Amino acid sequence: MPYRRLPNTDNARLKALQAALRKGTDLPPFKLAFSQSSLTKIQSLLPLYNHALSEHRMYYNMLLEKSRYYQKYFRKARLYLSHFIQVANMAIQRGELPVNTFSYFSMDKDEKKQPFLKNEKNLLEWGNKIIEGEKTRRMEGLTSITNPTIAVVKVHYDNFIEIHTNQNNLKKRHQKVQDNLIEKRELADNLIQQLWNEVENTFRELPEDLKRKKSSEYGVVYVYRKNEMPQPEFYEPQQMEIIQ
Repeated sequence: MPYRRLPNTDNARLKALQAALRKGTDLPPFKLAFSQSSLTKIQSLLPLYNHALSEHRMYYNMLLEKSRYYQKYFRKARLYLSHFIQVANMAIQRGELPVNTFSYFSMDKDEKKQPFLKNEKNLLEWGNKIIEGEKTRRMEGLTSITNPTIAVVKVHYDNFIEIHTNQNNLKKRHQKVQDNLIEKRELADNLIQQLWNEVENTFRELPEDLKRKKSSEYGVVYVYRKNEMPQPEFYEPQQMEIIQ
């Protein structure tokens, strides 16, 4: 015996609502298998649901696209900061810079290892320390570190800061539209369940096979279990285009 299965994907939810809307458009109220109140809810929810899906898809694609640029600027800023520290370290070893140079960057003067720059939090933190530290050194009249200079490092660091800020703003916007989509899904699930209950209740006096056939015309979906053979009287709703 096939059983009713409520939709669990966005496409399935849309098809269910569209099937019901088409019936509500084609039939007069007294022939409709669900209430006018439910029809009004479909007419209100469907465009909002479509918009929420489109908006979510747009921001998701934007995140994917921007993430490539984000990684590019992240790697570039990390590379220049890393090279700046390496150059400073080699100059200290050659005796061209005093041994306390790293203290300006909030690093131990005997520290031989590079700061960990492989995540954005550390890159932001150490980038600021190094840029401010070199600024202080120059104000004190000490020899500037070159190849790269701190000015070049700062250009790439500032580029990363800008795209980091934009990426965070984009993530927040994406989360907002995702929350909106989740809300619309919940409304759709509740409405579809109500609709299908009304439809099945209208055809409750009919034989089971005819009841399923009539209900399927309204978008109600019935499926067979794996151990069941499909029966000739089983009908599925027709494929429908998304109503914009």
